[in-house]
Amino acid sequence: MTAAQRTRVMAILNVTPDSFSDGGRFVRTAEGDAGRSAARVGIDHGAAVRRGLALHEAGADIVDVGGESTRPGAELLDPEVEQERILPVVEQLAAAAVPLSIDTRHAATAAAAVDAARRGRRDVGLDGALTPERLVINDVSGLLTETEMPAVVAASGVGVVVMHNRGDAQTMQERADYVDVVAEVRAELAEIIGLHRAAGVADEQIIVDPGVGFAKTEEQNWAVLRALPQLIAESTHPVLLGASRKGFLGTVLADADGTRRPAEGRDVATAALTALAADAGAWAVRVHEVVPNRDAVRVVEALHSR
Repeated sequence: MTAAQRTRVMAILNVTPDSFSDGGRFVRTAEGDAGRSAARVGIDHGAAVRRGLALHEAGADIVDVGGESTRPGAELLDPEVEQERILPVVEQLAAAAVPLSIDTRHAATAAAAVDAARRGRRDVGLDGALTPERLVINDVSGLLTETEMPAVVAASGVGVVVMHNRGDAQTMQERADYVDVVAEVRAELAEIIGLHRAAGVADEQIIVDPGVGFAKTEEQNWAVLRALPQLIAESTHPVLLGASRKGFLGTVLADADGTRRPAEGRDVATAALTALAADAGAWAVRVHEVVPNRDAVRVVEALHSR
């Protein structure tokens, strides 16, 4: 297995107060903050940047920066607030030459993040050009892809993750009605890819994500995971798996009394899925903790190189 073939580790950097696992990690607390909505809390950008640098130093190939929680039921966010949260982080991490992914469903935020990354690189004398290796837009909106998003990707030349989803955070779990979940995920991904191709996005810019945890029941998530080797083998685009700490893992790891394992206790199970995804040839895995997942990828790499 060559370096180019090795599954990449995409580390999650949630600059949010309300993500399901690590929300609030970079919220600045101050007198008068009590009772403020999730949309208007202050963010400690310096702490978020330090965390991003630490993730990269721990072995993350890509740091995925997000400013809006996508957990089921999360508060929908104005793009301007999202940008207030992430743009200073994106600019400073880009200045440190950290490969980045921008987790957003908003075309305006994607465009602003591209500009911030270019500015950060140029400010320290780096090449300001952005390629899919330097910046990816991780668009979680699926069938709700904004009409402007493919144009942003085409104009900027960055990569884009086309993820399967059928709604926003408040509606997606109401739309988990499938006859054949795997076949319908394939068909709907092809539909979203078509939107990007029609806007001039090149095939080499496109990455696909089957959307585990989005608009799917727990059993449907498992069906998609069982089909992952086939999905990867038959895909004409690299495949990203984002299953880290998700709720269906909490169920399978539940205590004898049925109490689900908390999110922070699901990292070993996440690493098990990483190993399976790496063995199947996934382009990347999106995870909360770098080291156990990087170790899982290294074991698979060793297995295939001997």
